[in-house]
Amino acid sequence: MSSIINYLTRIRFGPGTIQSLSEELELLGIKTPLLVTDKGLRDSGLVDSFIERSGLPARVAVFDETPPNPTEEAVEHALEVFRAHGCDGIIGLGGGSSIDLAKGVSLLATHEAPLRQYALIDGGAGRITAATVPLVAVPTTAGTGSEVGRGALITLRDKRKLGFISPHMIPSVAICDPDMTLSLPPYLTAATGMDAIAHCVETYLSPRDNPPADAIALDGLQRAIQNIHVATRDGANAQARHEMMMAAVEGALAFQKGLGAVHSLSHALGGFHELELHHGTLNALLLPVVLRFNQSHCEAKYARLREVMGLPAGADVPQAFEELTRKLDLPVRLRDMGVPRDLLDQAAQWAYEDHSTATNPRPATRDDFFRLLSEAY
Repeated sequence: MSSIINYLTRIRFGPGTIQSLSEELELLGIKTPLLVTDKGLRDSGLVDSFIERSGLPARVAVFDETPPNPTEEAVEHALEVFRAHGCDGIIGLGGGSSIDLAKGVSLLATHEAPLRQYALIDGGAGRITAATVPLVAVPTTAGTGSEVGRGALITLRDKRKLGFISPHMIPSVAICDPDMTLSLPPYLTAATGMDAIAHCVETYLSPRDNPPADAIALDGLQRAIQNIHVATRDGANAQARHEMMMAAVEGALAFQKGLGAVHSLSHALGGFHELELHHGTLNALLLPVVLRFNQSHCEAKYARLREVMGLPAGADVPQAFEELTRKLDLPVRLRDMGVPRDLLDQAAQWAYEDHSTATNPRPATRDDFFRLLSEAY
């Protein structure tokens, strides 16, 4: 069996690395960047602090209306700001939502609308060219790994949350400064940390052959398991923040290999924009349910997961993740997140059609997805 293994991204990692932003912008030839972020970071003062510490001009163009799950409409509004200010590059500052939205702007700034034609499930990957606008990604959470990922998840007008995936969607450079996560509150630390864990676990279980991705995923999982409690309880712990950010980066580097049914389901549920469901929280909740479904097809890999997680031989891996979610005070039922039961049927269909379904280790039908949602409810 042959494999295509490809890791193409530039990462500046470590405390204080945001001070390298000016140098990176110069290397990319960016003179007038658009800063894409969200209202929460703006109101917290983190955006102003970032502008000052990174050396950006105080009057830099800013789009701060990124919603919790980026939408097609928000991409279009940010693109209007990009063009109105004559921007020639983008800085995505925030969690996965802001960075994914920035990727959408980078794409549509040089590619004809509508956005839908570039969705992976519609064969859009081949329509995305290298002409995307240069993008610098600066994460303020340790979870999504969008700063080094080749895709963006964007909810379209029809409520479909779709993946836009191409090597040309990888940010030109990622500036991963763990100090940017020190003020992240406990709940978001836990939820985004579980997102990183889900990436590592699902990538490792993917049936595709990519040993380097497996090794990276297992290293990321071990770092996250050992540090997520500390980072959640003591947000000022710089070492724990460092390890969680590295786990997030590794999870995303590894998911070049493909994800699975956890993400199929969380993408589907995230499409219901009015519910504002947090992606990492959904992944934490859905991970044990999907792991039970997949176990018969992954026994050897579950043994390795037990070793990395420090569990005894024969331990119940799905139960261990459910207990971890509970200890982090995250919800373990969809109803606790406000998901109406009557949405499960539509979510099951969307999950079945999601691009992540192809790399779930156990083939899943639409009915399987409905049963998984019902079990999680």
